[in-house]
Amino acid sequence: MIDKKLRRLLLRVQKPARYIGNELGSVHKDKSAVDVRFAFCFPDCYEVGMSHLGIKILYSLLNDMDGVSCERVFAPWTDMIAEMKKENIPLFSMESMSPVSEFDIVGFTLQYEMSYSNIVLMLKLAGIPVLSAERKKGDPIICAGGPCAYNMEPIADFFDFAMMGEGEEIMGEMIAAYREYKHSDMTKDEYLRRISHIEGVYVPSLYDVSYNEDGTIKAVEPKYPDVPRTVKKRIIDDFDKVYTPRSVIVPNIKIVHDRVNMEVFRGCLRGCRFCQAGMIYRPVREKSVDTLMGLAHDLIAQSGYEEISLASLSTSDYSHIDELLDRMLEWSKENKINFAIPSQRADQFTKEFLDKTTAVRTSGITFAPEAGSQRLRDVINKNITEEQILNACRIALTGNNTTIKLYFMSGLPTETMEDIDGIGKLAFDILYLGARKGDKPKKSIMINVSVSAFVPKPFTPFQWMAQDTREKMREKHVHLKSSVKSRKIHISYSDDETSHLEAVFARGDRRLSRVILRAVETGCMFDSWGECFDFEKWMAAFEYCGIDPAFYANRERDYSEVLPWDHIDVGVAKSFLMRENELSKLAKTSVNCRDGCAGCGIKQAFGGEICR
Repeated sequence: MIDKKLRRLLLRVQKPARYIGNELGSVHKDKSAVDVRFAFCFPDCYEVGMSHLGIKILYSLLNDMDGVSCERVFAPWTDMIAEMKKENIPLFSMESMSPVSEFDIVGFTLQYEMSYSNIVLMLKLAGIPVLSAERKKGDPIICAGGPCAYNMEPIADFFDFAMMGEGEEIMGEMIAAYREYKHSDMTKDEYLRRISHIEGVYVPSLYDVSYNEDGTIKAVEPKYPDVPRTVKKRIIDDFDKVYTPRSVIVPNIKIVHDRVNMEVFRGCLRGCRFCQAGMIYRPVREKSVDTLMGLAHDLIAQSGYEEISLASLSTSDYSHIDELLDRMLEWSKENKINFAIPSQRADQFTKEFLDKTTAVRTSGITFAPEAGSQRLRDVINKNITEEQILNACRIALTGNNTTIKLYFMSGLPTETMEDIDGIGKLAFDILYLGARKGDKPKKSIMINVSVSAFVPKPFTPFQWMAQDTREKMREKHVHLKSSVKSRKIHISYSDDETSHLEAVFARGDRRLSRVILRAVETGCMFDSWGECFDFEKWMAAFEYCGIDPAFYANRERDYSEVLPWDHIDVGVAKSFLMRENELSKLAKTSVNCRDGCAGCGIKQAFGGEICR
């Protein structure tokens, strides 16, 4: 029925290939031959979702299980939503065009706080009760995973459970428990209580949250004695043995990252104090060079792609990077395959590194100084110097590169206008690299400066800090733009309204679920897209619910305050985060994991010698 109606409306919407499926590499199973059907939902459009590595890993993992099928679901674009409502078409899967409400388990990946409205939207489009408390046995179980799941309190009312940490191991245990639940007289509440015993599974409904008179959290308590007081994330020690697909789905249309993405290692050595990923993905675990080369051969051969990206939080920190690049270079030259390294450190960028990574095809060069002054880079523990940044850019411009992109943040703790001035000064110094005094820079050189607003994130040393007010954000943006006069330096910066809401949801609690629900009811959707984002509707939703967003975004916390995510254990000790926060106030840096141990606690939390 869906397929017939879909044919009629596809010519009336943008990019109809977003909705037709049947791509090379997609898996189609007979619905009657499986007993667990899993709908993997990405709360954004097809082009964004198909670029995400996690969905590719878990899609293949689930479809490799006997008796299990996994199908993909993406948020339909606004024009498609309107047409689906006209034709009375519910949200459907890509592989079988089945209504999402027919699936046993519906899983969302939580990559970005500004996609929360799309989660509610997709549940509504599917005809599934939005609130977990309203869903009974026979309704799909709604679950989540991904970085935002570590503080899923703002959306806790919508989910039955979340998976904390690496789903490659949790999935099998969760599916086995679901089979038992499906084929028994077990109630939904009994099922949720049972899976709460699986390491890495968090069931929000099994915890009571109480509040103080000032609105802060008083306590988070489990409802039953057998429910874990603290939910510990799941990690996989041996990364060479972790499940890794050797085929990928090749999309029908161009996507954001239209290439093979191959994960080199997981975790980060560096410990930047603003970076959530660098904390929650600890410890560092690597794949061997032999494993990576075998994967690269298989993925390129199967997909037909001509580019492969070596993905990680900081690929140049891979302990065998020279051997990997040598072997990749030899293979890529022979097969005319381009390989890209999107995460490069200025302090490790050499002429040899440049030559190897641009030998087949020239790619853009991007560095992330993050702050405009050395003092502020020390505050955030970036551990790179201005000399290293300039030297890396000098090397980059000796090749065929004429454009350098620089990432900065504004609103970092202790930041002053002098630090903002430093962003423009550093860009000018790079522009004039190699030019004698009084000379003009080379005509072809362009410096693209991207400035994002600092958003305090859970499980970072800055989780207690206040975000700049929107007025302060705009003041800094205007100051920076007015101080940079060269047409060869292009400055872009994040929207203050979006950044403000991101901070609200990043550190929010359960009271925000009703705000999100109200916002969606008034038309909010695709909030990470400028053409769809409606800040006034969001502010009206906060007012309607009697909640002040500044309470979450613009307020500094005391160490004694109970944080909404304190009952989640990512393995990094809270005492370590406090210590790093205090060091930031003194502009003192800490060593990275390879040069020494800063005592984050990850080894002790997960049984000893895991760090590499």
